[in-house]
Amino acid sequence: MSINGKAYVAGVYEHPTRRAVDKSLAQLHAESALGALADAGLGKDDIDGYFCAGDAPGLGALSMADYLGLRLRHIDTTECGGSSYILHVGHAAEAIALGKCSVALITLAGRPRAEGMATGTAPRNYGSTSPDVAFEFPFGPTVVNMYAMCANRHMYEYGTTSEQLAWIKVAASHHAQHNPDAVLKNVVTVEEVVNSPMISDPLHRLDCCVISDGGGAIIVTSPEVARSLDRPLVRVRGAGEAPKHQMGGTIDLTYSGARWSGATAFEEAGVKPADMKYVSIYDSFTITVLMQLEDLGFCEKGQGGRLVSDGNLISGVGALPFNTDGGGLCNNHPANRGGLTKVVEAVRQLRGEAHPAVQVANCDLALAHGTGGSLGTRHGAATVILERE
Repeated sequence: MSINGKAYVAGVYEHPTRRAVDKSLAQLHAESALGALADAGLGKDDIDGYFCAGDAPGLGALSMADYLGLRLRHIDTTECGGSSYILHVGHAAEAIALGKCSVALITLAGRPRAEGMATGTAPRNYGSTSPDVAFEFPFGPTVVNMYAMCANRHMYEYGTTSEQLAWIKVAASHHAQHNPDAVLKNVVTVEEVVNSPMISDPLHRLDCCVISDGGGAIIVTSPEVARSLDRPLVRVRGAGEAPKHQMGGTIDLTYSGARWSGATAFEEAGVKPADMKYVSIYDSFTITVLMQLEDLGFCEKGQGGRLVSDGNLISGVGALPFNTDGGGLCNNHPANRGGLTKVVEAVRQLRGEAHPAVQVANCDLALAHGTGGSLGTRHGAATVILERE
């Protein structure tokens, strides 16, 4: 079953807080939900489908539905890390197409900054029941050194340089300067990125995303509901999802699950990478962006360094504007799950509601893509293609 044209993104919201010392996790979810509903012009009682992931407190959707006072026909608590919320847009479109719900709410929230979490450098075991913990945790894996392995391998295989990776941060900073809520608002240079402290060779501090609190929400509706609202129509044209495993230790670190999720989304949408006017790419680290752009088909494998260099990702300057809100590298990365904000900014671009300094001219097709887990180990990938009708 194709979801092309069978669901629309009717409302989006990004919580403005970046340090939520005075708000609970559930409160952030609720405030984000109210923001997206207001954006869509809908009320709480219109919601009949709810989607969330592992950042939701308590029993996930069950606890949050009770907290929010929702009467639901459909729930989905799929957890795939940072890719979860892009995946949820596809799942919501599927549920709507099958008649399981007509107004789906997707919420995200997190407080890693307020809680003082070392999300990138502390060893993480993802729960003691995970089958890989006994084999990997003794070696002290952290998020940043898993991604650093991928960056090292890419450099070895294809000659990618730290300066090329730095251009990704530079582009994000050029966009973040126009975002009053961004954690990092200063424009940086390639030299400043490569001269920032080394965190895990070859990734420098400025190759890493920010740690922030906050959240966001998305409303996905049936075509009938979307057309009854006084909002620009943003159609879900295609979606794809895929995992990439350890494969018994025989693993190639130079590519991600985007190789499969992107192909599925493009096939369903009936478009190709060259048709995209704007891309929202998950940016936990600069290497994450480079590898995903390659795997999504925006250039040949190994040519990502050339693609991202010399301002090519800067809106109004380059051919492939990305993450015009500043992305996770400069703006916001709540709950270690930045995928939802990628959809939010893609919708802003398609509506013509991005900041005037970064708004892409004639933006009618946009892609949002997320990775959850770790590029260096197992991870999930999700891609969604949206169109302004």
